[in-house]
Amino acid sequence: MLVAGFPAGAWGTNCYLVAPAAGEECVIIDPGHQAAEGVEEAVAKHRLKPVAVILTHGHIDHVASVMPVCGAHDVPAWIHPADRYMMSDPEKALGRSIGQPLMGELSIGEPDDVEELTDGAKLELAGLELTVAHAPGHTKGSVTFRMPERADVPPVFFSGDLLFAGSIGRTDLPGGDHGEILQSLARVCLPLEDETVVLSGHGPQTTIGRERATNPFLREVASGPGGGAPNAAPRRGM
Repeated sequence: MLVAGFPAGAWGTNCYLVAPAAGEECVIIDPGHQAAEGVEEAVAKHRLKPVAVILTHGHIDHVASVMPVCGAHDVPAWIHPADRYMMSDPEKALGRSIGQPLMGELSIGEPDDVEELTDGAKLELAGLELTVAHAPGHTKGSVTFRMPERADVPPVFFSGDLLFAGSIGRTDLPGGDHGEILQSLARVCLPLEDETVVLSGHGPQTTIGRERATNPFLREVASGPGGGAPNAAPRRGM
């Protein structure tokens, strides 16, 4: 399996291109701010054919390049319906202006073809199987994508802004809820195998086993009430 990832734009959001191998079809996960050029470079380098854009949530740092990327390759974008409005109205999603200089660089709006994600859905795209889990807390429509073990490749978990190496997503923006993100961590992350590779929306890759042992928020939900972990999510990502 091929996973080509790179951090993009002002917020360093990780964008991923995923394919069974070089020279084959791929899906693009979270083409955010200033990601379009990096997407095209990865497509050319690995001789890929994009068939879909799939989005972990609707914050502008994850969706800013959806329109140019979908338009360039004539592919649909998949997003949870609770976050769909954010593609056209990013400032409402943030509860504040993101700033005129950045606004001048963004292609606001929906692509021509939008599909909606549902909890538990299995997407069969580009020869890949991705299981969707609705994981609200960072936003109401946050989702994750899980891929099963393949040959010598361990399971892969695209966590968006639910889970990071050593941290979790912020919950202080509209639609965020700290209690809800802890519930999502318990329901979505804790059942995963320790060897599962976590590819998050920001920062380096990690594993579920490492986070289960060291991440204070995952340890909090694993130990139950009174586990002694921080009681407020840090500011991470958008």
